[in-house]
Amino acid sequence: MFDPNKFIEECIEQLGRTIDGKTIIACSGGVDSTVATVLVSKAIGERLLTVYVDTGLMRKGESSDVDDMLTELSVNHKIVDASEEFFESLRGIVDPEMKRKIIGEKFIRVFEREAKAFGAKYLVQGTIAPDWIESGGGLRDTIKSHHNVGGLPETMDITLVEPLRDLYKDEVRKVARALSIRFSERQPFPGPALAIRILGAVTPEAAELVREANAIVEEELQAAAEKGEMELPWQYFAVLLPVKSVGVQGDIRAYGKTIVVRAVDSIDGMTANYTKIPHEVLERISTRISNALKDRVNRVLYDITNKPPATIEWE
Repeated sequence: MFDPNKFIEECIEQLGRTIDGKTIIACSGGVDSTVATVLVSKAIGERLLTVYVDTGLMRKGESSDVDDMLTELSVNHKIVDASEEFFESLRGIVDPEMKRKIIGEKFIRVFEREAKAFGAKYLVQGTIAPDWIESGGGLRDTIKSHHNVGGLPETMDITLVEPLRDLYKDEVRKVARALSIRFSERQPFPGPALAIRILGAVTPEAAELVREANAIVEEELQAAAEKGEMELPWQYFAVLLPVKSVGVQGDIRAYGKTIVVRAVDSIDGMTANYTKIPHEVLERISTRISNALKDRVNRVLYDITNKPPATIEWE
């Protein structure tokens, strides 16, 4: 049985032994990278700089929330706005594998710049087992290239360290609880962020649209869980489809976009079942999205596919 306290003790000891210089860590604010941040910070202290990159593809209020969280954790950190770089590198790209690889390389180039400025020779990532399993390699088929694995460039001017590489999501949460990280139950959020929740070309306009829809999904499901109408899903979000359909607004024909709501229950992310959300809750989500994004969205769908055959994210 996995013992989180034993893992913490051994991991901190190993990190202190192997990291002999300044280090930066890529922290998205998710459970994986936050756990990695706390472990490395305990191992090497002020020799660690935590870097959060705002790609322009983050959830609503994400950057300020992460800034507050890292301040609360008392770790040395820096917020880097690289949104223009990311949107430019993704201009016209629609293939999901290409998106992931472009984002992965762009992250590394940003971190290399920050490492050079800080004088760091190590880069820590919160990579966990499903990331490299699904990214393929050897005898494993590529399900989808995770940006922090399949998106890594062949040459990097920095040494990679991955302290959580052999853990699954449920084990990472146990470590987070043992470290008293209050964000231990935070739902997973993909490294490529909203780029893989925008099917089709990634633009600032598309990002803003899916960001607003995603915020509504999160708010409504969290409110429903607080009222006792349902259990909070393991992961829940909105997806923007690259199609339009005919609708009606007032007495006028409307030609709008389609938002898909996705919510799943899982333990480790390797398999998942769609969440049986009460119809009353789905109706509230649909009404809010349709009203908040009128003139742009006129259909809201709910994805009832398990993993497999689907993946949790749409790309």
